[in-house]
Amino acid sequence: MENFENIEDFFVYILDQCGSLDMAEAEFRRFLIDDPELRRRYREYCREEGIPERSGFTDFCESYIAGENEPWADLSDYEDLDLSDNDDIE
Repeated sequence: MENFENIEDFFVYILDQCGSLDMAEAEFRRFLIDDPELRRRYREYCREEGIPERSGFTDFCESYIAGENEPWADLSDYEDLDLSDNDDIE
């Protein structure tokens, strides 16, 4: 954890390493048990964000995953365009 200035970067690292939210949650819980400094920083993070410690990691990861999918959602908007009535396109 000491390699990460921002705890959210650590969250992303765990999520990327584990490949799924369920596995990342289990790994994060193990880190919390083993690292008192991480526990302190996590409590502080949750207090600052106004979220419960029980769900802080999961809430962040779900939001992060949803944000990762947004560019693809934007691209799918172009599939819905009807260009057949546009006389400017030849």
